[in-house]
Amino acid sequence: MQAPEFKDFAKEMVDYISNYLENIRDRRVLPTVQPGYLRPLIPDEAPPQPEKWEEVMADVERVIMPGVTHWHSPKFHAYFPTANSYPAIVADMLSGAIACIGFTWIASPACTELEVVMLDWLGKMLDLPKEFLACSGGQGGGVIQGTASEATLVALLGAKAKAMKRVKEEHPDWDDNTIVSKLVGYTSNQSHSSVERAGLLGGVKLRGLKADENLKLRGETLEQAIKEDLDAGLIPFYVVATLGTTNTCAFDRLDEIGPVANQHNVWVHVDAAYAGSAFICPEYRYLMKGIETADSFNFNPHKWMLVNFDCSAMWLKEPYWIVNAFNVDPLYLKHDMQGSAPDYRHWQIPLGRRFRALKLWFVLRLYGVDNLQAHIRRHCGFAKQFEALCRADDRFEIFGEVAMGLACFRLKGTNELSEALLKRINGRGNIHLVPSKVNDVYFLRMAVCSRFTEPADIDYSWKEVAAAADELLAEQKK
Repeated sequence: MQAPEFKDFAKEMVDYISNYLENIRDRRVLPTVQPGYLRPLIPDEAPPQPEKWEEVMADVERVIMPGVTHWHSPKFHAYFPTANSYPAIVADMLSGAIACIGFTWIASPACTELEVVMLDWLGKMLDLPKEFLACSGGQGGGVIQGTASEATLVALLGAKAKAMKRVKEEHPDWDDNTIVSKLVGYTSNQSHSSVERAGLLGGVKLRGLKADENLKLRGETLEQAIKEDLDAGLIPFYVVATLGTTNTCAFDRLDEIGPVANQHNVWVHVDAAYAGSAFICPEYRYLMKGIETADSFNFNPHKWMLVNFDCSAMWLKEPYWIVNAFNVDPLYLKHDMQGSAPDYRHWQIPLGRRFRALKLWFVLRLYGVDNLQAHIRRHCGFAKQFEALCRADDRFEIFGEVAMGLACFRLKGTNELSEALLKRINGRGNIHLVPSKVNDVYFLRMAVCSRFTEPADIDYSWKEVAAAADELLAEQKK
């Protein structure tokens, strides 16, 4: 394919993408296909000769779209949002065209330097402590990871390296295996499963601590666990505080957890994957009280801040613990400017990395902070709108507190009743929800996900929920 053909192909695809997104609410949100649907629709082998791009475009609707779950539909309320915007899409096009692999500064200086500056821009938008920002002249700085799961693992490995160095100085006769066998980390039983997985991948014990009645991890719970483990001869080294849990968007008490961890030389990692975007709004920053006690902080602009996946922003006060933990320095990756700018390969698990900072640069410039704040506030308002509709129907109850763009609810009665309701809602195919269960209580999660959502869409989704309940309860009366 040469440039003239590419221009025609790209223009056609841009038209297709814009038409798809602008009319997405007209599509059934959840596909009806069965596993294996796609194989019979395409040949068994790749074509020996090139096909026309028009044929490929024609097959998008025939082959791909029947199996797409439309995450950006205003009728999609599952999981949490995955962000999307035209500026970010265009930035991804440019990133794909430049196609650099920015593992070192010299591999593409702009790739590294724009990332440094964008993480400072973003950190200032959240009002992070200056110790996290590269522009402060200190040791700290930010990096784009692929996901919050990666950030949690990277922070754990940094904490592990820091703890091992400290313990070796205190006990020079202990070998690495002895030290690792004694390390123990902590998280809430409401944390994302990726935290537990980070412990498995990092080869250390992680304890799940019981959250309080409001599903928040408290400082006194951490204090008790640390004292128990110290008495047992273990070495506390890492704690994850979640700001906006997946189940209910609960916020751990970082202002209590942080001081306890600091007192015991325990690394504090803050996972704000979804809710962190809301901290660009000053009225929500009270939820990150205690951030000055953290060693690392992470949130996903690719969830709620209109930046396409993948773009997970992570800040570290002392990144050299990560750099030291990951530092393998073969001759072919060395360059004359080492030490003058970050080599981000040392800040992450993989070696390769795309030019993801372009997405932040385009989105922040073409929306502006004010419009991004308005986007967050609108979604929070839609969750409150759904809450009001739910509370007005005495068959339903809200589970927990409605926070950010998430409302958790259930039919009054048994878990089985709400399970049957969810099955019926998703079976109707007009909206899509997923469930969760906390303290043996089953409930449905209604997340506001689409940037296209309007008040009428929330009314529509509630009517779908109510209609499904009408059908289910009528059947049970027979």
